[in-house]
Amino acid sequence: MGTFGDAAPIDVTFLISDLTNESSSFPSFPFSEILRLLTSPEPPIAQLSLDLNTLVGFHTDIMEDQDQSSQQELVVIHAALFRMGTTSLADAYRTLGYTVHHGVDDIRGNPWVLIEKAAEATWPSIPGATQRQPYTRQDWDSLWGSKYDIVTDLASPFVHQLIKAYPNAKVVVVQRDFDSWWPSFRSQLLTTLFTSPLVPIGLFFDWHLNGVRAGYAMRKVHFGFFGAKNLEEIEANARQTYDRYYETLRQMVPPERRLEYKMDDGWEPLCAFLGKDVPDVPFPRLNVRRRRSKEEILAWRNEKIRRRAKKVAPWVLALLGVVAAIWYR
Repeated sequence: MGTFGDAAPIDVTFLISDLTNESSSFPSFPFSEILRLLTSPEPPIAQLSLDLNTLVGFHTDIMEDQDQSSQQELVVIHAALFRMGTTSLADAYRTLGYTVHHGVDDIRGNPWVLIEKAAEATWPSIPGATQRQPYTRQDWDSLWGSKYDIVTDLASPFVHQLIKAYPNAKVVVVQRDFDSWWPSFRSQLLTTLFTSPLVPIGLFFDWHLNGVRAGYAMRKVHFGFFGAKNLEEIEANARQTYDRYYETLRQMVPPERRLEYKMDDGWEPLCAFLGKDVPDVPFPRLNVRRRRSKEEILAWRNEKIRRRAKKVAPWVLALLGVVAAIWYR
């Protein structure tokens, strides 16, 4: 303990600890002289060229910043694959007051470059991967953890990694029967990403014209998640990957930190698990799949082709101009 004249005793233990720590955030000071002055029975205050209040305030600010940083993390991990009611549950989470990232809400605004890097770091052998170090807690924070309480669809392939990175997060597990889920998943995601011969062209222009790497990122995510290098291998590995995904996450998370949720369960079990009051509104039922008519599908495809052609047209005209200039030269 040190005293300053008639002032109350000051406990400088915590300050000494920081000042003598080489990794401390404090700047360099003459530590031995400071400690001698602070611990002397009658310290010569006039010789103390150090504002203790400033130091203590600086120390407090650092501690507060560290506390705030430590509080920024995913509080709920939504363990459900694409096409498993994620839109409805994203809306339910928001109703309960959580900050939610749901990728379908803003396809082009998603952090696709970071998601692609996460795929390469998680599954380094996927086609076209750049070699990266495994993602750390800091990397996941940069992607989602420091901005959201919950991430739904786009985080689903990385659930095992997120469980390790956020050991205090609660986990909500949603699992559909494989035989009813797989046709929906295949038609809505895999067909779009892999089956059309025009996909590589679309990915190229989407990146170079729009600056969006959604297609590249999602292809790498699916190659990695299913341990595959093409669509045929994805289909061959689908059932085994699906079973292992749920088996592993249940082994990783104890029952008291895990909710096995079914979409027909409504608010009560979800709110009880999360410690929230049951809202006085119906549970959201969104994105229920329905069969589209051939006319609707044709109209949708034509509109998609029209928009893409409009974006590609300047490139085509420029190329034709170059060809014409060379031809008539």
